[in-house]
Formats: sequence, C-alpha cells, structure tokens
Amino acid sequence: QLQASGGGLAQAGASLRLSCVASGGTVRTYTIGWFRQAPGKEREFVAAVGRHGTVYKDSVKGRFTISRDNAENTVHLQMNSLKPEDTAVYYCATGARLISSTYPDERRYEHWGQGTLVTVSS
Repeated sequence: QLQASGGGLAQAGASLRLSCVASGGTVRTYTIGWFRQAPGKEREFVAAVGRHGTVYKDSVKGRFTISRDNAENTVHLQMNSLKPEDTAVYYCATGARLISSTYPDERRYEHWGQGTLVTVSS
C-alpha cells in the first residue's frame, strides 16, 4: 500500500516535496515511480528510482529530484523551480523487475497510491 502526500498550492518558482510511504514492502526492493495527471490530459511519467538508477522526464530534469529513504521506507520527490505546467495530481507507484528503459511505462507498475494535488500559480 502506498500513501502519497506533500501536495499543495505553490507559486511559480517555489518548491514542494512530495513523499510516498510504502507499507507491506520495502522501497529498496522495488522501482518507485512518480506520475502526474493534469486536468484534461493523460497521466504521464515524471521520475522513477530503482535498482538501475534514476530516470526523469526531460521537462523536469534539473528541477526535480527523486530519492529513497530506506530507513523510513519512503520515496521523496523534491520539486524546485515549479512552473504552472507542473500543476497536476501526482501519483506514486511501485513495480518489480523493471529496467531503467521501462521506468516511464506506467503499465509496468502494479500498485498505485491515491494521488496528491499540486497546484502552481503564476
């Protein structure tokens, strides 16, 4: 089971940190991905961390950082320099036996959290 939190309202240029707490498993074992869905758009990949490293969507590279806290069984998504186009519901998900080239494929993820809303105002 996954619990995402940390969303909220932020101004452009500000920062937010999302957290995804996993229960019933360890974040060290699985690939943990963050996806987002903006209003009226399809869900898209944002970032993922797993045994084969980290992968980011091009538009968030240099602004977002994904990290694992094995002791807390939590994965964080630090989001800096936020833009209005980052506005979306953010979901975390876990997958097993992924390689880095498959991290962006949401079909590879088996368990999903409930989502947390990020709203960035201009």
